[in-house]
Amino acid sequence: MSDSIVVGLDIGGTSTRALVATAAGTVLGRGRAGGGNPTTHGVEAAATELRLALTAALAPIDPGQVSAAAMGLAGAGRLLADPVARAAFDRVWDQVGLRCGYDVTGDALAAYASGTPHPDGTIVIAGTGAIAGEIRDLTLHRVADGHGWLLGDAGSGFWLGREAVRRTLAVIETSQERVGLPDLVMAELLGDPATGGGPPAGPARRTVDALVQAVAAGPPIALAALAPLVVRAARDGDPVAVDIVAEAARLLAGSVGRIRSAGDRTPVVLGGGLLTGGTPLSAALTGALRERWPDAPLVTAGDGAAGAAWLAARTLPEVTDPTALHHRLLAAPA
Repeated sequence: MSDSIVVGLDIGGTSTRALVATAAGTVLGRGRAGGGNPTTHGVEAAATELRLALTAALAPIDPGQVSAAAMGLAGAGRLLADPVARAAFDRVWDQVGLRCGYDVTGDALAAYASGTPHPDGTIVIAGTGAIAGEIRDLTLHRVADGHGWLLGDAGSGFWLGREAVRRTLAVIETSQERVGLPDLVMAELLGDPATGGGPPAGPARRTVDALVQAVAAGPPIALAALAPLVVRAARDGDPVAVDIVAEAARLLAGSVGRIRSAGDRTPVVLGGGLLTGGTPLSAALTGALRERWPDAPLVTAGDGAAGAAWLAARTLPEVTDPTALHHRLLAAPA
């Protein structure tokens, strides 16, 4: 068995996860902390979460034994280009006792690597945001969307939440019965009628204005918090939610189509919270992808930290079978 040890990190806006493993595929430690993306949370806050996750994962070993490391990070290019953020991450690296360097890759590549060891394929991610990427020789070759809530992220959690509010506004304005998803949205944004904090009485316009004001009072990205309501309502067969999910799947498949040629038989990996865990959106997107690429394997992304650890380990001299290592690392429960 190899004595080399690697570290993999999956750094997102919601959580930071670290994994320590041998180059033979034995997981030695895991750590989890809050969101560690410096663009989203600021450099110092991100560095703090990175340190917490690494400290927990490295507890069982001597950090000086680590030979290689990789981190998947949304907006990786900004970290590499920002000397302040890079210095903060380097400082954490030194504080926890790591002596090896680390590679920084986009979260899309880490998610892809968590789903398959195949060097070429496609990754599509739908979480708070949404992006599709073409992978060539385990490098992110080109992307579609990922433009943020203002300009894109079609089919994302933000998109689902915004559509839920828009459809609710339309229901109110046309005096339709407010059941299913519209009722859930109104309860979430305007309060539960049972507590006396429900939607305002009176003309529909007052309710519309109240909903608009409730949304405008927070940051736009907060609309992503409504995505679970859409998922829940779609599972229950609510027609408004089912229609939103179908449109989201169409948009995500369209993003994939911009970077993936017809007849491509390489794997497609589905990642992000909205496409893992058997959601209605993952089912709808799977159907749309099978229609366009019937011969392509469709795979669900696994643990992004394990995917990053595999990226770090696969080029070590003692790793003679990267595919077998991938199976061992990703088979371990997160």
